[in-house]
Amino acid sequence: MAVPVGINADIAQHRASKAHESLSLGLRSVTGLRDLVRDSWARSLNYHADPEAASPVLVYDGGELDEYRRNHPLSAVMPVIHQLLVRPTYDSGLIVAVGDEHGRLLWVDGDTYMRRKAEDMKFIAGADWSELRVGTSAPGTALELDHGIQISGAEHFNRTVHPWSCTAVPLHDPESSAVLGVVDITGGTEAVAPHTLSLVEAAVAAAQSHLQIERLQHAGRQPGPGQPGPPAGVSPALPAREPATVQDAASNTGGSASRRPKRLYQNSLQVLGRNYGQVSIGGITGELSQRHAEILTLLSWYPEGLSSQVLSTMLYPADKPSTALRPEMVRLRRVLEKLDPSMVPQSRPYRLPEALVVDGRQVLNYLWRGSHRMALQIYKGPLMPFSEAPAIIQLREEISAALREAVLNDASPEVLLQYAQLPEAADDSAVWKECLKVLPARSPKRAAVVARLEKIEAELQG
Repeated sequence: MAVPVGINADIAQHRASKAHESLSLGLRSVTGLRDLVRDSWARSLNYHADPEAASPVLVYDGGELDEYRRNHPLSAVMPVIHQLLVRPTYDSGLIVAVGDEHGRLLWVDGDTYMRRKAEDMKFIAGADWSELRVGTSAPGTALELDHGIQISGAEHFNRTVHPWSCTAVPLHDPESSAVLGVVDITGGTEAVAPHTLSLVEAAVAAAQSHLQIERLQHAGRQPGPGQPGPPAGVSPALPAREPATVQDAASNTGGSASRRPKRLYQNSLQVLGRNYGQVSIGGITGELSQRHAEILTLLSWYPEGLSSQVLSTMLYPADKPSTALRPEMVRLRRVLEKLDPSMVPQSRPYRLPEALVVDGRQVLNYLWRGSHRMALQIYKGPLMPFSEAPAIIQLREEISAALREAVLNDASPEVLLQYAQLPEAADDSAVWKECLKVLPARSPKRAAVVARLEKIEAELQG
């Protein structure tokens, strides 16, 4: 709770305000804070030495935002959120925000006047309000801790947000318990009233139940005895649409997959910027070894299938015996069988029975469509940077080169500057020169760009 039991709200705010004033002297000098807030400030200081530099950035807007919202699992529960939270906030001085699992706000609605005021601090749909970006705030910190919290006034890391208070609760996948996003109520002191946290928790519980019912109905089954139905007065929502980048699984299986019920969630593989893979199948997430991640990446990239000989050539250097592939496939099948038996690779040729979306493929798809911002948002670094598999090296170089070329030739200044912050662009003088070229003459960011260029040139000469 924002105000501990037995503490006057004004006293709690005075203590938080004094603590924030002493923050510039170091966290050790800060007293009078709740442990939850103090710990969050400590994390925030690791991201931003200056609290005033912790400000949101607009990640999605226009068509990109519409597309991302349409494809996100939370779109299926928005009728519930609107019925239980948004409608009661009209003319109430409160606004409701729903963000994704990364803290990026996807929907912001409620009191019209308060929404306009909130725009001044970029509390808008498409903005990143994660703790990494803005420091302590209810949406970002609730996701960081994975439980409902209240943040009041001066407890926020950035002073710009001090006039506001908020309550936020994470929303979980009803089957896998994975975090899907966060629901937040923001406003004045009434946003952190004792009953507000219970209200948001109840709305989130109803949304999770609704999502579970939608999946059961989508699979052609009705809830069994004892399973909750949709909240009273709430009409069923349409399931989230799968992204256009997801191929129909039937094309990989000769048509047999077309008779299976379409999933409400996409199967995905995360391999960018990591040595090991993270696979999500049927809403359940699991970790993969580097070799298994390499195999799944290649089978996803070539849905028509790969022979044992071709796959071995892609995975192993010329001096590595191809017999090493068979035991790896056996182990991979065991791993996937625990997540979802329907995703166990088939053989002769090796292929996946259903589509698996690889984040590296998504980056290329967005680049080809001119959506540089979304491509850069997905890109977490080179594809499995320490992999020595010949085909993975080729894909890694292809993705990195395509991203660099697209950003240099046809990206907005904001996206170009964001790309320049990647480790692989840190010493790329062509990228930094282009940043200097596109920035307005009076931009305060030019000084940092010039300093970076001078450092790169000095290192080259030294």
